[in-house]
Amino acid sequence: MDKYGLAIYNENRVKKRLSTYLDCGGLASVIFPTMKSLDADKKASKTSEAAPAVKAEPEKIDFSKVKIEPLFEEAVDFDTFSKSDFRAVKVKECVAVPKSKKLLQFTLDDGTGTDRTILSGIHSFYEPEELVGKTLIAITNLPPRAMMGIDSCGMLLSAIHEEEGEEKLHLLMVDDHIPAGAKLY
Repeated sequence: MDKYGLAIYNENRVKKRLSTYLDCGGLASVIFPTMKSLDADKKASKTSEAAPAVKAEPEKIDFSKVKIEPLFEEAVDFDTFSKSDFRAVKVKECVAVPKSKKLLQFTLDDGTGTDRTILSGIHSFYEPEELVGKTLIAITNLPPRAMMGIDSCGMLLSAIHEEEGEEKLHLLMVDDHIPAGAKLY
């Protein structure tokens, strides 16, 4: 594929992912490093003193059949990137949107004291009750977008890959010790 063909290919992939956001509130292929609280080392030492830790072997994951999207070749300048407000949000409530096969409606604590509603087209990957209480990552400064008559005020971040011809999606979930509203840099 020549450079022009690759540019069109990448543009089409961006349009597909953007349409996922516009239609369902999802975002793909965004990955952040694991974050830990400043006092995590102190808490870990207290835990180890209290009871001997039983170390379980980490689960071995076979990534040999995983296909991921290529990285974008086009660079985004820092000022453009820094306009996105990434925040930790706590799931207070999550329900399936009536008359929709895809949408879940999240009621989120974003640290402002006012509940935030975000809709996301991830029902084929998650059941609502398994997400209540989780700490997720959201972009909070997107303009509201009406879906099924409900305003979605932001976007939850997820990672998508293909495995054996099937799309897999994982919401970005972080340590529950991170408070609602914590800003990601």
